[in-house]
Amino acid sequence: MGKQQAAIETVFIDGVRTPFSRSQTDFKTFSAYDLGRLAVSGLISQTKLSGDHIDHVYYGNVIQDINTSNIAREITLAAGLPDSVPATTLSMACISSNIAATTAANSIHAGQIRAAVVGGTEVMSDIPIRFRKRFRQKLLETQKYRNASDWLSFMKGLKPSDILPEIPSISEFSTGETMGESCDKMAAKYDVDREKQDAYALRSHQLAFKAGEEGYLDQEIVPVSTKNGASIIKSDNGVRSDSNMEKLGKLNPAFIKPHGTVTAGNSSFLTDGASAGLIMDKTFALENGYKPKAVIREFTYVAQRPGDELLIGPAFAVPNVLDAMNLSIDDIDVFEFHEAFAGQMLTVLNALESDSFAKERLNRNEAVGKIPLDKLNKWGGSLSLGHPFAATGLRLLTTAANRLIHEDGRYALIAACAAGGQGHAMIIERFDETEK
Repeated sequence: MGKQQAAIETVFIDGVRTPFSRSQTDFKTFSAYDLGRLAVSGLISQTKLSGDHIDHVYYGNVIQDINTSNIAREITLAAGLPDSVPATTLSMACISSNIAATTAANSIHAGQIRAAVVGGTEVMSDIPIRFRKRFRQKLLETQKYRNASDWLSFMKGLKPSDILPEIPSISEFSTGETMGESCDKMAAKYDVDREKQDAYALRSHQLAFKAGEEGYLDQEIVPVSTKNGASIIKSDNGVRSDSNMEKLGKLNPAFIKPHGTVTAGNSSFLTDGASAGLIMDKTFALENGYKPKAVIREFTYVAQRPGDELLIGPAFAVPNVLDAMNLSIDDIDVFEFHEAFAGQMLTVLNALESDSFAKERLNRNEAVGKIPLDKLNKWGGSLSLGHPFAATGLRLLTTAANRLIHEDGRYALIAACAAGGQGHAMIIERFDETEK
């Protein structure tokens, strides 16, 4: 749990992101390093950030390239920040940029730093594919080879299958199940049927399309030049403006066949993208002319058993932050939740408004509360905008802060699930301009 100190408040100045693009499309020739560099450079430009004001960079990345194993440091240097700024790469699955932001907040609360750049980057178009272990061992043995006869023995003991590439699995290491399989089981357990999932997915796409058309997302998107400047990508390309219930209803189950309810249409898709944000000590920010958008008030991380509760983390995290601030669902003006799957989202919403779940799992006398849909993910969510694993958390924070200002609200609640049965929640408060 993030604890506040009276003397120090942490503020969120602003955040940006690249467009989020379906893997193997706009950014298929880019690396995670490329997109991360562009996001941080865009943040520097948008906030007029002075490199002398940054004490640390905390940056998330899940699918790591061995050539940029500490990608945060490489991005820091490439974006033009001073060589003296240390950088840390963090990985916590889908909440990697959340932990980047809160690590910075904790360091500021402790008085160790004054300001940090945070965020995350992911390129699913270029995942590292390696050889199988037996072949890797053989290749390492060649470092000891001294003559031609040594090489003649190279294939000894190898089978043809040993030479095949080993594509990374998207399943849980602990259970062997994919997230989609886990979501299918969870949706069945909590009675979330296929029609409800499709309807929620359609809502996400419709809201994202509307937000894009009305320009609400422009303030957070940094355009990216591709094809040597011949094309400028300015918007997310996964939003389906022509989607409808009939089309969604025709899609086959993607994971548990033939009776599963999770499909490609009600799941988030593999995405390329990066995000970046600026977090500062409030006093330091105001003294140096920065304009905060929100104050980071409270945050928490939770974990459950990954077998049958892989994606329900927000249902445990949300009440923690509400209780810490003595708030209720009714006190929250803006909700920004990560949409891994429509079934996951609806399960979490059902759990939060369930008295039995509250009594049996949260040790509470009554339900946490019902989240009004008219306050939830009004500018779309991961189902429509996309989900570059390490970049999503900072997108949630950025959008929540922007919505607070746009909707004249006070409190926003951010929540997300993550692989391994983990979850996160955070409450931010709109910055009071009169405090300047």
